[in-house]
Amino acid sequence: MLINVSPVISPELIAVLHRMGHGDEIVLADAFFPGDSCNARVIRADGIRIPKLLDGILRLINLDPYVKTPLFMMAPAPGDKQDPSVEKSYREVIDKLWPGTPVVERIERYAFYERSRTAYAVIMTGETVPYGNIILKKGVVPVKDEFKQ
Repeated sequence: MLINVSPVISPELIAVLHRMGHGDEIVLADAFFPGDSCNARVIRADGIRIPKLLDGILRLINLDPYVKTPLFMMAPAPGDKQDPSVEKSYREVIDKLWPGTPVVERIERYAFYERSRTAYAVIMTGETVPYGNIILKKGVVPVKDEFKQ
């Protein structure tokens, strides 16, 4: 265990977050997402809900402030309804840690899968709500003066 790191953050996830560059994307996928079909780098976070994982991740990285939106969720298929409380639960965490983050962009299901193929990694969670998948775009981590050479 590490001090000030959420216990939902595994050693594998810390390594992935550290290796991601600015502009890289990470998918927080629900338990039913075809993660292994979409990406070669899959990390298991079974039993962990996305809001809890978001809280742990967004304490370690920032979201890209130089793009229209650094957040993407899957749009419901025609005829399906989306539960607004899902995005609301994600926004509560995002807005607490990174206030001023732009709105989530909804993208069509197959476009979401394609974007997942080029993501740095897919995290398979224990989330079971419909359309609960979210993609985060990592920003440039500001370097404090005390760490500059």
